[in-house]
Amino acid sequence: QTNLDDCSGEALGFLMDRLLEEGALDVFYTPIYMKKNRPAVLLGVLCRPSARAALEHLIFLHTTAIGIRCCLMNRDILPRTVETVRTPYGEAKVKVIDAPGGTRYEPEHESVQALCRQHGLPYQKARRTVMDAMLQHGSGKPE
Repeated sequence: QTNLDDCSGEALGFLMDRLLEEGALDVFYTPIYMKKNRPAVLLGVLCRPSARAALEHLIFLHTTAIGIRCCLMNRDILPRTVETVRTPYGEAKVKVIDAPGGTRYEPEHESVQALCRQHGLPYQKARRTVMDAMLQHGSGKPE
């Protein structure tokens, strides 16, 4: 992570895309205030240790950062698969998550966006359509 008080939003948006393309597991920005009450952004990047050097390079290349703090963390994840379901508007991908208490479903954002763009649908309607298709697919009810 690094604090950035002099980096444009456009540069940060570009950086997020690049970091995710190069293997970051997650990238996030948190609004903060630094010394002298300067508004700033805390850039957080989660990655595998093997990706650290390449991602640090991108941060130094595309931002005004002059230092990066690193720490090793444990990361627990729930088992998941991705299934493709047919909707009246085309195919969509859905994450099937094996969670305590039962299976959960989460439509993939990119699939929902694609249905919206291709068919002029409101986001919530497209998302609900994907969920309905998943339930009809025979996987049961979301918890």
